[in-house]
Amino acid sequence: MEVKKNPKADIESRKGMFFLIGLLIAVAIVLQAFEWRVFEVTSSSAGGPTEIFEEEELIPITRQEIKPPPPPPPKPTEIEIVEDEEEIEEEIELDTEMEEETVVEQDFSEEEEVVEEPQIFTIVEEMPSFPGGEEKLFKYLGENIKYPQMAKEANISGIVYVTFVVMEDGSIKNVKKLRGIGGGCDEEAIRVVKSMPKWKSGKQRGKPVRVQFNLPIRFTLM
Repeated sequence: MEVKKNPKADIESRKGMFFLIGLLIAVAIVLQAFEWRVFEVTSSSAGGPTEIFEEEELIPITRQEIKPPPPPPPKPTEIEIVEDEEEIEEEIELDTEMEEETVVEQDFSEEEEVVEEPQIFTIVEEMPSFPGGEEKLFKYLGENIKYPQMAKEANISGIVYVTFVVMEDGSIKNVKKLRGIGGGCDEEAIRVVKSMPKWKSGKQRGKPVRVQFNLPIRFTLM
């Protein structure tokens, strides 16, 4: 048997209306709660009538800002009247003289020019040589070197290596000892090299240049 439901008893169709009614009631209750006034009741000890005081609303205090007094007006500048024109001219002349003196005292020193020294080569296209070649060089050393007495007594012999620079004009400069044997042989080798005549200068690309030269000098006891 099929159960038939009366369409008037169907609550689902009126669900939206009930929701709106409930929402209106809730809003009305909230508004009523905001409008509700709270009163403070105090009882007197004498049992007299009770006084009802309404809660006072807090009123914000507005503070007035006190502005500082305006600054006093500036005093008028005093203008001095100079009667004598000649004195003013003298002061101007003194100032110009002082300015001229300060200009003269300024130092306009020129910058020093940095002079670069020529490069010293160790190997060049044409190496420097003693006048007459190596044979003349060995002869010169043999004739001019004096065997130090200290080296003879200590039986010292060996090779002293001396370095020097042959300049563009063939002169000998910057004579130093590279490795020595002591006994006075090092000083004797440096002395003989410094007393050598001018060499034939070395050349690079056809131009004379400075060349570093190392020379071994042998000391042998006979």
